Amino acid sequence: MSSMTFGQKLFKPIPPEKGSFPLDHDGLCKVSMIKYMKCLNKENNNNSSCRLEAKDYLDCRMKNNLMAQEEWSKLGFSIGCTGSVATIKLPILLSDLKEKLSCKFENIKIRVIVTTHAEHFFNKADITSDIDIFVDDDEWNSWKCRGDPVLHIELGKWADLLLIAPLDANTLAKIATGICDNLLTCTVRAWEITKPLLFCPAMNTKMYTHPLTSSQINALIAFGYKEVPVIEKTLICGDTGPGAMAEVSTIVETVINVLGSSKCIT
Repeated sequence: MSSMTFGQKLFKPIPPEKGSFPLDHDGLCKVSMIKYMKCLNKENNNNSSCRLEAKDYLDCRMKNNLMAQEEWSKLGFSIGCTGSVATIKLPILLSDLKEKLSCKFENIKIRVIVTTHAEHFFNKADITSDIDIFVDDDEWNSWKCRGDPVLHIELGKWADLLLIAPLDANTLAKIATGICDNLLTCTVRAWEITKPLLFCPAMNTKMYTHPLTSSQINALIAFGYKEVPVIEKTLICGDTGPGAMAEVSTIVETVINVLGSSKCIT
């Protein structure tokens, strides 16, 4: 049986067994998948009305390592950066991700979406030329007239996974309440809920311990997004406590686990 492509993913079909679903031949997520499909049918394929069902189905696939059964020849990976000083780690994060994922994917393409304030914390010259960087102005410069592609929609369609690292308090609040006033938040708002989205909070301890923060993080988790929790350390401002972005190694390991490619870890 020959291979076939679906989007950017390369599948090697396995003859289905009775009662099986594609890539779930033991029917491990059959119940959650049926609930999700029924919800989509009822809601005229409106994913926004089926967030809980989509989250249950995605959680089941991750729990049972079903994503590892997909042989991807290409990976479209988007990283969002916001106005936190932790953005200074972007070059290291990019380097480590490419190194660790290279044994799983024949072709890795990474795009970075940065907010205006995130641009203050890294030098574009430190990012290798094979990585595309998108800023807010690109949204409007790429659209000239009716019928032209809309950048934040195209970015969402292109990527297989979206990682927001770091996610500052401001953007966290925006995403939790549905505000989309820049390229990154618009991309998140248009993100397909069935595709993985990981976020790494990063902010001052006093901001992190504010009651709003936990409720907003829980809102993102309820959408089906996966949190990479903060750590406690002495921050650059001198304060000590929780709020620092997770270590780069932790973020990379989480990404690998979500993609089901833990065998790439050396």
